[in-house]
Amino acid sequence: MTLKLIAVAAAVAFSGAAYAQKDDAARKAKDQAEERIEQQAKADRERCNQMKDNAQDICEAEAKGKEKVAKAELDAKYDNSPSNQRKVAEARLNAQYDVAKQRCDDQKGEAKDQCEKAAKDKRDMARKQVREQYAKKPERPAATGATGRPQPATK
Repeated sequence: MTLKLIAVAAAVAFSGAAYAQKDDAARKAKDQAEERIEQQAKADRERCNQMKDNAQDICEAEAKGKEKVAKAELDAKYDNSPSNQRKVAEARLNAQYDVAKQRCDDQKGEAKDQCEKAAKDKRDMARKQVREQYAKKPERPAATGATGRPQPATK
């Protein structure tokens, strides 16, 4: 009996240690992936520094957007919750909007205003779609104690 108890205790201890090692390995992998994302973003920003004027601003907006999307995707990879999926979608549409806004700076006057308005409208429509998509919650019965069966008619 005592031998069985010791064996069970040892099995539990080893499984806890294995779980901790798995958790540490996942954390290290995520940290390494995040480091690669940051290195890529740094390289992208250095490439942008070679450009001039608005081309540099567009390049920087693209680099920032790419980094934010990559980090959101990384979070979603390690915690695939609806919240993190929504953050990925929002990061993408914000990155697209920031780049579109920078592209509008090449224009002047009314054309620039129309370009910025179109970019904002497109972003707002996409944001609305993302909110609607992730606002849907699974239907659950109300917690009123009702069984869902019809009640007998009373006289």
